[in-house]
Amino acid sequence: MYKAKVIEKMKQVFQDVPYGIDHTLKVLDNAEEIMAGEDISADQREFVSIITILHDIGAMDALRKYGSMDAHYQELEGPPIARKILEELEYEPNKIDRVCYIVGNHHTPSRIDGIDFQIQWEADLLENLTAMAITKDAIKLEKFIEKNFKTRTGKAIAYERFMQ
Repeated sequence: MYKAKVIEKMKQVFQDVPYGIDHTLKVLDNAEEIMAGEDISADQREFVSIITILHDIGAMDALRKYGSMDAHYQELEGPPIARKILEELEYEPNKIDRVCYIVGNHHTPSRIDGIDFQIQWEADLLENLTAMAITKDAIKLEKFIEKNFKTRTGKAIAYERFMQ
């Protein structure tokens, strides 16, 4: 119901940065794959999808304000943009708060406090691993996967894609 509308808003934010749209949609695909394997309810799936679509929404404002898309700046700039988008769509206020918490901490694994956040973390990490040097060292990669992936499905996907 809201997912398609949030995707359109995200595309507007990243209109000048196609890789932002591509990255977000790949992370969304990963999240959907994890949720299917974890047997997440349809209502929760849409919620996690919205979190995933908005996870990097602060990147452009971070770049404009600080000249950097570093994690800290994205976490700082993302929640107000996510809140504005969701309020315009008349999304549930208590869910908006949760989305903003995750968007504001999505690079901080010590703040993961629920399956919704964990799935977003793993989905983003699956995409980011495609560009990480750690994938060249099987021992380090295995430790990394074991440390960061807590869902059975996310862990299986990581092993399948990167530990061949």
